[in-house]
Amino acid sequence: MTSFAPPDTWPLPYTPKPTGRVYCIGMNYRKHVAELGNAVPEKPVVFMKPADALVRPDRPIVFPRHGRELHHEVELVLVIGCYVPYRCTEEQAVHYIGGVGLGLDLTLRDVQAELRKKGLPWEAAKSFDGSITLGPTVPVREVGNLGALEFSCLVNGVVRQQGHTSDMIVSPAALVCAVAEVWDLNPGDLIYTGTPQGVGPLEVGDEVAVEAPWVGRTSWTVMPARQEREEDPYEDFWRSLPPGMPGIPARKRG
Repeated sequence: MTSFAPPDTWPLPYTPKPTGRVYCIGMNYRKHVAELGNAVPEKPVVFMKPADALVRPDRPIVFPRHGRELHHEVELVLVIGCYVPYRCTEEQAVHYIGGVGLGLDLTLRDVQAELRKKGLPWEAAKSFDGSITLGPTVPVREVGNLGALEFSCLVNGVVRQQGHTSDMIVSPAALVCAVAEVWDLNPGDLIYTGTPQGVGPLEVGDEVAVEAPWVGRTSWTVMPARQEREEDPYEDFWRSLPPGMPGIPARKRG
């Protein structure tokens, strides 16, 4: 496999930016493709998640109300460090990756299965609130060759997934190029690079952790969802408005 070690001279210092867009890559490990019973894709499968769906290490994972089977998928995460030009080469792409970390792509597998049967988009299964986590990120120059990184996912202290970037179908640098052909990549954008085999269910009360020698360990606890939405802090204001005022939902008018 081609070595994608970062160059000795870095164009820009790595300074973490606010999260921009979140791009996710599906089916980028052959054994994971096999465990789901899918065919290996000819090109990278790219989908997106809302940036505000991101769960930081100091927050819990909330089990979604609209599904029953919540699965963990540990992934190497690329942090874009500077603007990426259209149709960059893989050698150039290495310069545009500012940092790397580990995160979880959380999937409602039962919801996904139903949507696939109907040929419908997967947002409800993949892009719900709290559907991604991210631990600390480190400068890419500190980890060396992006094609030689090990990482794992543990649930309640038991290893569920073990990955190695050398097993990727499409390398990290090639993924940057593929995404940049369609979307503008800017500082702070994230690319979740796909998950290895071993995905499995999470239950309320579980502790799920991502771990690697080059970035350490980060964990989250799975919490039950609120059965009712939080009280609207502006409820009294809505009710004080005239009943005929346009643009105000009927349920807010009292």
